[in-house]
Amino acid sequence: MSIQYDQYLARHRENVRRGYEWFEENLPEILRGMSTYSVQIKYNHDSSKDEIDEYAAYDAYFYGGNRSYEVVRDYQRAWLLHLHRNPHHWQYWILINDDPQEGEIVLEMPYNRIIEMICDWWSFSWEKEKLDEIFIWYDEHSKYMKLHPKTRITVEYILRKMRQKLDETR
Repeated sequence: MSIQYDQYLARHRENVRRGYEWFEENLPEILRGMSTYSVQIKYNHDSSKDEIDEYAAYDAYFYGGNRSYEVVRDYQRAWLLHLHRNPHHWQYWILINDDPQEGEIVLEMPYNRIIEMICDWWSFSWEKEKLDEIFIWYDEHSKYMKLHPKTRITVEYILRKMRQKLDETR
């Protein structure tokens, strides 16, 4: 266990919480109906990273000073586990069928998971105290993301409302 990784996790979770609380204060209409889910976002975000099969691999990859084949492989497996355990990641919602005729299906994300995903992305902007950095990040990554059309519309609507509110408060 590494103090550095523990500190990173604490900061990340705190910044996710800060993002959610910003919504509560500045755009409460975005969170309508979310009260039962707010505890998950504010206090239990990424709790699977405490599981040994995720924790050890992340710690070794980011803070171990060694990117050997084994460290990279273990990290990739841990990342895959994390994605499959946490439906706030868009990758969780991609169904890869056995039948090549069916191929890949991108499922619509539930609204509460979209909110947590945005708070997760935004946490890195909070870390740098540059709250508008999320918009640049999304512009750079959105074409790669496989989002259901309705999910994409919802994500972009929320990001637009965030940008408007941040512009108002400057």
